[in-house]
Amino acid sequence: MKKSIVKIFTVLGISISLLNVAKAQTITGAGASFPYPIYAKWASLYEKETGNRVNYQSIGSGGGQQQIISKTIDFGASDDPMKAALIAEHKLLQFPAIIGGTVPVVNIPDISAGELKLSGELVADIFLGKIKKWNDPAIAKLNEKLTLPEKDIIVIYRSDGSGTTFGWTNYLSKVSSEWKEKVGEGKSVKWPVGQGGKGNEGVAAYVGQIKYSISYVEYAYAKQNNLAWVTLQNKDGKFVAPSKESFTSAAANAKWNEVENMGVILTNESGANSWPITAASFILLHKVADKPESTKGVLDFFDWAFTKGQNAASELDYVPLPSEVIKQIKTKWQSEIKDVNGKAVY
Repeated sequence: MKKSIVKIFTVLGISISLLNVAKAQTITGAGASFPYPIYAKWASLYEKETGNRVNYQSIGSGGGQQQIISKTIDFGASDDPMKAALIAEHKLLQFPAIIGGTVPVVNIPDISAGELKLSGELVADIFLGKIKKWNDPAIAKLNEKLTLPEKDIIVIYRSDGSGTTFGWTNYLSKVSSEWKEKVGEGKSVKWPVGQGGKGNEGVAAYVGQIKYSISYVEYAYAKQNNLAWVTLQNKDGKFVAPSKESFTSAAANAKWNEVENMGVILTNESGANSWPITAASFILLHKVADKPESTKGVLDFFDWAFTKGQNAASELDYVPLPSEVIKQIKTKWQSEIKDVNGKAVY
């Protein structure tokens, strides 16, 4: 009798387990590599708590925009706010998910993270190919305590369509009129000098391997790969280090509700403590949900991230969105995302 009861409960337990597996949902997203570290962390924690999976591919912002337009994924991610005309044409909703910082990184023997100081103008001149040596007088003037090598500077840039590149070139266009005139801003630009690497991952690996190189990556990649980040002069003339605090300072005065499609750009913001290449990363969804269950799954995931993922974000030196901004986002979910019959999904 006891054995029969044990068998019944065992079968019942297996049945319940299989039922839970059957209910588990997988949603797919792709795009920006800038937020990949935190999206991967959130996805891991979310699956442990709910059993639902989030499969996010770090393919660059350009790829994320293209794939959400073609409806091959459930959500797209981009650090370059999508153009208003494209959002309207494809009936998309755009909202910010996280804030972080892009940092210049270098591989110069015997120079550690934070030791090298650069201004925005110097960075632009390096990437324009005007400053070619690490011991150039203009760099040496800002770094009198450092012994700079008489070595050629090797510039590395993103070869794929990248929101990180958009933020980087947007910043350089603000601090250098020559850069703005000759190169400009965008997810992809015609680089005057250098060699390309794919994704924040690829660029970080290149800088780690190539001595005397310089490039730009999201801060989490610099830390994870033990790269020497640069102390940068901000709009107020102060030299600041990248950190959650300096990213928060740059984002403090953002007017999310006053910018079309919430596409706030946070480069070269005022503030003595502000990091000059701060950025938001955005999520893109179709307003008319062909697969409402999947769209609801996306919203549930980001609702969870906004509610329970803030500590994980802070641990990776990202900045969680302010509570007021999250309220604005959820209002948009409720009012703008519908199924094909016009019923609210969230």
